[in-house]
Amino acid sequence: MTIVAAGSAVSAVSAATPADKRVGPLLRAWRERRRVSQLELALRADSSARHISFIETGRSRPSEDMVLRLAEHLDVPVRERNALLLAAGYAPHYPETPLDDPALDALRDGMERLIQGYEPYPALIVDATYTVVAANRGIAMLLDGVPESLLAPAPNAMRLTLHPHGLAPRIRNLREWRGHLLAQMERQIALHRSDALRTLYEEVAAYPVPPGADDEEPAGSVAHFALPMRIEHAGRILSFVSSISTFNTPMDVTVAELAIETFLPADPATAKYLRESPS
Repeated sequence: MTIVAAGSAVSAVSAATPADKRVGPLLRAWRERRRVSQLELALRADSSARHISFIETGRSRPSEDMVLRLAEHLDVPVRERNALLLAAGYAPHYPETPLDDPALDALRDGMERLIQGYEPYPALIVDATYTVVAANRGIAMLLDGVPESLLAPAPNAMRLTLHPHGLAPRIRNLREWRGHLLAQMERQIALHRSDALRTLYEEVAAYPVPPGADDEEPAGSVAHFALPMRIEHAGRILSFVSSISTFNTPMDVTVAELAIETFLPADPATAKYLRESPS
């Protein structure tokens, strides 16, 4: 499957910020979220606790460099770093380039090659709200039979997995896997404070668990090194463990919010089936 433009979907992610949108209260909110004291942050940022206090209360306006330094030490996502700069009266530092922009041609080509090279194992690329921007033939195989309404342009990975008309009825350990995905979304909401992600979470968390899609673990089939997703396909039970990769020190909002998820066979039978299945 070809990578599609995700600029509009990524841009829809908005940070849920405190009612007071001055830079001081915003920085204090991030510091408290990270459970870092003013003194600890000051030591990390080569400043003083007094100066941090003055910034947070509005008695002192931080420099552009200080905003970026504090955001770095508080592990603030790139999109929210721009929001902090705007609140302090500065221009955004990080661009937000649409994924179909020619400037990202090399990136798109590299990601396409990466997930194609992972075949026959499944791999996909999602944005900050789990919109699928690319997937390989391994994913297409697992989605065989999913209604077109869920596969429409810009499908969402969480909806595809947890919707009662999606993959959910086929996942043999759905309650475990569903719990894992919802916990993953909760961590992302805590990190990004995204209204769009919170809305998606509330939607998929409300999906009913399909009848019969319960935990049914045959003895000896569980991969003990990581939680597997055990899914039925063509009369067989396939078992996968997933890994998520993001870009190191991204300098663009769009790139920062992309994630590549790969599914590795959790047992020899799954690996053999995928290798021997027609492409």
